[in-house]
Amino acid sequence: MSHLVFDVTDSEGNYYQFKNSISGFKKYVKLLDINSHSVMEATGYYHYQLAYYLFENGHKVSVENPLSVKRFIQMRLSKIKTDKSGSKLICDYAQHVELTLWKGSSKEVQECLQITRTLTVYTKQCTMLKNKLHGEAVLGEPSKAVVRSLKRSLKHTEKELENLEARLLHLVKETHKDLFTRIKTIPGIGRKTAIMLIVLTGGFERFSSASELCSYAGLTPVIRQSGSVGFPKLELLSFLKLL
Repeated sequence: MSHLVFDVTDSEGNYYQFKNSISGFKKYVKLLDINSHSVMEATGYYHYQLAYYLFENGHKVSVENPLSVKRFIQMRLSKIKTDKSGSKLICDYAQHVELTLWKGSSKEVQECLQITRTLTVYTKQCTMLKNKLHGEAVLGEPSKAVVRSLKRSLKHTEKELENLEARLLHLVKETHKDLFTRIKTIPGIGRKTAIMLIVLTGGFERFSSASELCSYAGLTPVIRQSGSVGFPKLELLSFLKLL
């Protein structure tokens, strides 16, 4: 799936390609019946519109982890060379695994995630601007025009950060007020940490146990050792960033 098109292979091996837009979604839906189950691979942002369109129109849809699909393909000793062969392999994958129905997220949750991603961008921009100002000061005789420009940009970015943080706080209080209050009572957890915990874990509804959350956060060490010679290699699970 790309920002322009998405490829489809049905259980009978028929191949189709549609525009990744509302017009393409409508044409695709005409192929579906009441028992149809659409399965797609999470591809950055490109799968969201189709997934929500199917979900909101009452069609069964599953959005699968790309790593799970990749491992299935590797077990088949197959290599995806085209979008067409890729859609066929995803169809094969869907027929051999237990699928979980995708339920999407509320508009509030979607907005929270969008805000956190934008906050990350603005935070990095603020750091870059501050570093640039410091670098100019080190020159001894920095350009006044450059310094004024950098300060204006920094002031504007910090204001945008402030506005988005206020909006994010409002949304979290609106959707998870009780949970937000309880998390803040934990020693060492402040307002910003509490907000991020709630947003990135979906109010802790994305996990069924504490161990799942620890694995997601990269706090669970995994021992990988091969053979009887040498030392075990300790690896930390990587943090699955949503930003």
